[in-house]
Amino acid sequence: MSSRTTTAKKSRGFSDEEKAAMREAVRERSGGAGEGESAVLAKIAKMKEPDRTKAKKVHEIVKTSAPELTPRTWYGMPAYAKDDKVICWFQDAAKFKARYATLGFSDKAHLDEGSMWPVTYAIMELTSAEEAKITALVKKAVS
Repeated sequence: MSSRTTTAKKSRGFSDEEKAAMREAVRERSGGAGEGESAVLAKIAKMKEPDRTKAKKVHEIVKTSAPELTPRTWYGMPAYAKDDKVICWFQDAAKFKARYATLGFSDKAHLDEGSMWPVTYAIMELTSAEEAKITALVKKAVS
């Protein structure tokens, strides 16, 4: 009998969801798969409710607030880029079996404020208040 017992579950490496996201990223980088609004809308259409409705609204907000951003997919998620650099993306809850959908911003987004600031936002509901906040964040991100 071993004198050392462990109760922690051993990590098996990347989850199936993470592996799938990496495969999607490889496809996106080779041959332009995932480029354009049609690719983003196709990803959104595959989402489960209520995240599909949230993603549609975020897409609409980004297009209106920052028309200079180009829709594309990024690791299989709807994303928006400037000069081929992803600025923000929408991650549905099912993507990595999370509790909620998120809106994330890359380090290319101009959201720097002091020594620490949020770059990912949980989206539980999209009321007019949240829509206004997303609009302001996206505008600031591309400023």
